Amino acid sequence: MRKLALNAVRQPANLSIDSKLMKEAKGLDVNVSRAAEAGIAEAVAAEKTRLWKLENRATIEAWNEYVEKHGIPLEEHRQF
Repeated sequence: MRKLALNAVRQPANLSIDSKLMKEAKGLDVNVSRAAEAGIAEAVAAEKTRLWKLENRATIEAWNEYVEKHGIPLEEHRQF
């Protein structure tokens, strides 16, 4: 997981958050801004991963086909 920079330049944002969740978070002394930032960072990372897999699908499939047909290169040298 990406570590959030504590000294990063912050940009104000207006968010709509479920009022019960917000009340509970405040009652538990959760830093809502940091929690939202962490959630957004996680969503961004997941989307980047999804897009990378989509963009590289043909290469991944070609490699998998090669391995199925020919086996893993240098397999005889594997120690596991």
